[in-house]
Amino acid sequence: MQILAKKIAQLTGHRAAVFAVEAGSEPHTILSGAGDGWIVQWSLDDPENGKLIAKVDTNIFSLKYIPSTESLVVGDMYGGVHWVKPGHPESTKDIAHHKKGVYAILEVNDFIFTLGGDGKITRWSLKEERSLESLALSHQSLRCIAWSRTRNELAIGASDEHIYILEADTLAIKHTVQHAHGKSVFAVHYSPDERYLFSGGRDAHLKVWDCKNGYAPILSEAAHWFTINAIAFDPSGQLFATASRDKTLRIWDAKDFSLKKSLDLKKYGGHINSVNDLYWSAYRNELISASDDRSLIIWEIK
Repeated sequence: MQILAKKIAQLTGHRAAVFAVEAGSEPHTILSGAGDGWIVQWSLDDPENGKLIAKVDTNIFSLKYIPSTESLVVGDMYGGVHWVKPGHPESTKDIAHHKKGVYAILEVNDFIFTLGGDGKITRWSLKEERSLESLALSHQSLRCIAWSRTRNELAIGASDEHIYILEADTLAIKHTVQHAHGKSVFAVHYSPDERYLFSGGRDAHLKVWDCKNGYAPILSEAAHWFTINAIAFDPSGQLFATASRDKTLRIWDAKDFSLKKSLDLKKYGGHINSVNDLYWSAYRNELISASDDRSLIIWEIK
């Protein structure tokens, strides 16, 4: 499989590192959250002009758009969880919840899950915008989360090097992948068929685990020079991308896990600092990367 990659546009305007990129309210829109506390909406049809739709008073670490309520759930560096309705600032709820940063947010059915630097996962009522229960999984930060619909389970990566597999309804621990990565697990993502769990960590390794065989390891690849921060699959499920602190994002074959393309500054006009997050849009099949360099880049991948 030959992969062609092209930089379409670089989105600038944030005044601090961009830590989160997320789907917007329309197929052609995306949202970004950054250390400046801004939530910006971008159009993939008119990428040069972003629109500030909401803001919080501190650094944004995580972001999730909720289509059913047309609202946002925002996590900040101090553990705050913000329920934001763009255009209606008077309706914003600012809840000091986790004792440290909120590193990931996930929507599952009628619930929201947040992960904190306090080592806890919290389930929230989406309708009532309040916390329902919390579980202390680790003495260290919980960094990333993924959901398997068919297996009805959550995979959670932590700074204690482990990946915890939880039953989604009860939060009971089904399995623990011990010492999955050296130092910390920063990214987890189920394959589209949910047969495999992909993970990336501070050890710069990409790993693949067999969900049907007790999460047995089937791949361990030195994929980057530094920490892998994010993993994203393309809408077809044929490719996936990894983002790293080494300033690159890389494109991989999802079938044989082979490296197909490395998008860097010198050859492709990529980022000049750590790449923190990825979102692969089904709209024209474009990949969006977010970086410490205060910008986002739209990539065309063919």
